[in-house]
Amino acid sequence: MSRPEILFPLFADLETLEGVGPKTARAMEALGVTRPRDLLFLLPHSGIDRSRKTSVRDVVPPCVLTVEVEVGAHFPPRTKGKPYRVMVRDPQLEWALVFFHARGDYLQKLLPTGQRRIVSGRIELFDGIAQMVHPDHVLRVEEAGELPAYEPVYPLTAGITLRVVAKAAEGAVARAPDLAEWIDPGLKAKEGWPDWRAAIAAVHQPGDAAALAPTDSARARLAYDELFAHQLTLSLARASLRKSKGVVTRGTGQLQAQVLAGLPYAPTGAQTRAVAEIAADMAAPLRMNRLLQGDVGSGKTLVAFMALLIAAESGGQGVMMAPTEILARQHYEGLAPLAAAAGVRLELLTGRDKGAERAAKLQGLAGGQIAMLVGTHAVFQKDVAFHDLRLAVVDEQHRFGVAQRMELGAKGRAVDVLVMTATPIPRSLALASYGDMDVSVLDEKPAGRKPIKTAMIAAGRMDEVVAHLARAVSEGRQCYWVCPLVEDSEVLDYASAEARFAHLRAALGDVVGLVHGQLPPAEKDAAMARFQRGETRVLVATTVIEVGVNVPNASIMVIERAEIFGLAQLHQLRGRVGRGAAESTCLLLYQAPLSEAGERRLTTIRDTEDGFRIAEEDLAMRGAGDLIGTAQSGLPRFRVADLERQAALMAVAQSDARALLTVDPGLTSPRGQAARVLLWLLDQDRAIRLISVG
Repeated sequence: MSRPEILFPLFADLETLEGVGPKTARAMEALGVTRPRDLLFLLPHSGIDRSRKTSVRDVVPPCVLTVEVEVGAHFPPRTKGKPYRVMVRDPQLEWALVFFHARGDYLQKLLPTGQRRIVSGRIELFDGIAQMVHPDHVLRVEEAGELPAYEPVYPLTAGITLRVVAKAAEGAVARAPDLAEWIDPGLKAKEGWPDWRAAIAAVHQPGDAAALAPTDSARARLAYDELFAHQLTLSLARASLRKSKGVVTRGTGQLQAQVLAGLPYAPTGAQTRAVAEIAADMAAPLRMNRLLQGDVGSGKTLVAFMALLIAAESGGQGVMMAPTEILARQHYEGLAPLAAAAGVRLELLTGRDKGAERAAKLQGLAGGQIAMLVGTHAVFQKDVAFHDLRLAVVDEQHRFGVAQRMELGAKGRAVDVLVMTATPIPRSLALASYGDMDVSVLDEKPAGRKPIKTAMIAAGRMDEVVAHLARAVSEGRQCYWVCPLVEDSEVLDYASAEARFAHLRAALGDVVGLVHGQLPPAEKDAAMARFQRGETRVLVATTVIEVGVNVPNASIMVIERAEIFGLAQLHQLRGRVGRGAAESTCLLLYQAPLSEAGERRLTTIRDTEDGFRIAEEDLAMRGAGDLIGTAQSGLPRFRVADLERQAALMAVAQSDARALLTVDPGLTSPRGQAARVLLWLLDQDRAIRLISVG
């Protein structure tokens, strides 16, 4: 399959556009522009009002003014470094144009005395006299039509002027062909969206500031095109995964019943629902590709374990993969008592396993005696062979994009895949990152989980906090104390972990431990282990602990300089306490005065424990790329669509893409063919390969 001919002009060299030479083309790469097509989606971010006024008297400087003038006398500078002035007259007032470092002969040609010109630029008062320094535009009266009443302002980069980008964009827009419609006609009519070509023309010629808003119909349409193409790609990926035959895995329910009977509490409604959704997927002949999304402490582990039991009950095997060795070990320790209750063999496989021990585990896997395996990516090594692998559970801390999930599927075994994430993600982002998956959400806290009391305390009251801690420690409680940085730096007055450790040790004695990112892994593990065993009562730590450490007896969390942490991070950190029987507290220590954003973050955390609400607030405050770190998130980079402000469009795009593929899986209908052109236009080559394979 090759690119449709109608799009060729948009994928030609940039230098085929008027006014773009090799140097400009190189400079434009910094804007992500390498072909005319890219210019279509390089949208103006603001505009300048260039509407004609009759005189300087009609405006209040400083501002942009466009006016017709008669050119008067020229006054070249008498001494070096002084400006060159040209007097001009509008119908009501005489004033000056000012130029620095300008050549006189050039200015004489540009502004001949006695002729009329249209000038546009920023007018300012200087010692009470109006003047315009370096006008942006000087035009003959008959050229006035070239200046739009509202001039779009494009993103710029070193070595490129606004005029060059505007000219190049104009050339690209002129090449935009009429394309057949790929949007569902009912949706398009309901939203009042223009055709594609009209939309492209409109966004490059905004009439006013309102036309620059994401709500503008031309912009909304182009944003929708982008989200729709992205969701088509994900839906095609999902369809191709589903085409690969899955294995029917039906549990007997026997082992699950045994485990549930031994639990001290009943599962929540959300857990029961999620297990049912997973069981139905596993029993179907298609491959499961499901996301289990749950907040801190919502009981994902139990749900995942039930899924692994379904694999075991049907005579197959299951594997749970964690991103790090510490987390794999922790999953293993968490699951071991459950596995014992069910009477199934559970093993741990990491990079540390060597020699005879490793060989014995591999033999148990190949022979089918090991029903469940917990491990790191080490379970993917060549020599690891399963007897009958049915289910892979991936515990992901955003280290696993769509590409890796596809790789997992490509292992040739048609395993069902369940991805767990502890980060509540707002729905729009969940769809952007996981639109190829079906989603189960755990939105209830298990019984016995006590609410965590959260308080904001100014750093000036540090002594009270330490005294409170001393009492708690004497009662046998444990506490995390999180510091923002490791070493003292003169510039930053963050209390470093080292200094805080020394301070608390002096106050509380040798029950204080320390763990931070610079420690060798063995020392880190040892410090964690001492805290887990209760030998140390207070653990001073940098944020290394936010991922998954479980110490049920720890019931106090102190976060120092809380105002510099992100919302998601604060929420994850707080989730480290409240896991045991004791009442838990989280103290947010902040340095006064708080910025507005800092205060908004801290009060949000103080007032709610609902991770999804916190994530929505985080998205509103920080934007999508920051929220999950675009670099490693595998989150698509959209040129037009704005995930914060156009979140609702994403859900529509997903259901529309799935609906189109249901009736036209090969994209062969007229609308399907149009959608293929859209995929080529937006560089979704991966999707195109997926159709051609189908």
